[in-house]
Amino acid sequence: MSRSGELSATRVWKRFRPDRRPKRVRTFLDTRRVRGGERPKKQWSWALRDIDFRVEPGESVGLIGTNGSGKSTLLKLLTRVMYPHSGQIEAHGRAGALIEVASGIHPLLSGRENIFLYGTLLGLPRRDVANRFDAIVDFADIGHAIDRQVKFYSSGMKMRLGFAVAAFLEPDILLVDEVLAVGDSSFQQRCLAR
Repeated sequence: MSRSGELSATRVWKRFRPDRRPKRVRTFLDTRRVRGGERPKKQWSWALRDIDFRVEPGESVGLIGTNGSGKSTLLKLLTRVMYPHSGQIEAHGRAGALIEVASGIHPLLSGRENIFLYGTLLGLPRRDVANRFDAIVDFADIGHAIDRQVKFYSSGMKMRLGFAVAAFLEPDILLVDEVLAVGDSSFQQRCLAR
């Protein structure tokens, strides 16, 4: 039985260290004098605590929570952009992420160059990117500007370019973080249909 498309997390914890730099040198020096030369102890900030789940191939799961509850952090752990403090994450098959779609786009490169660069960064061989190139450009609806530097694109054009490349990755596991909430309504509908 193939496990391609299976995703699981076992006892996953993720913590962040507070900013070690004092806001002002004077505050730092005053704190040291008051405590007799000891640095104040700062507590770790836990973003995720003891997370367990399994998603079987073909299932869809949604993460719901308030701002700051760790949804994006968990997605970044699942895509290995970050690593957990403890616990284990397993993904079977090729994983694709639509988390920050314009983050892989380089402003000094043209749209054409960015499609090949971003596609490669997402794990596609160059020939696969070339085979999907026309479909990516059509989906992004930026054909008229494909050879222009991305720094001259509007924010919407950058987002469409990034989404189009990521959407044509055709992964076994697709992780999405609020990227479908941007762009105009017709583009949102095309994204949902894709």
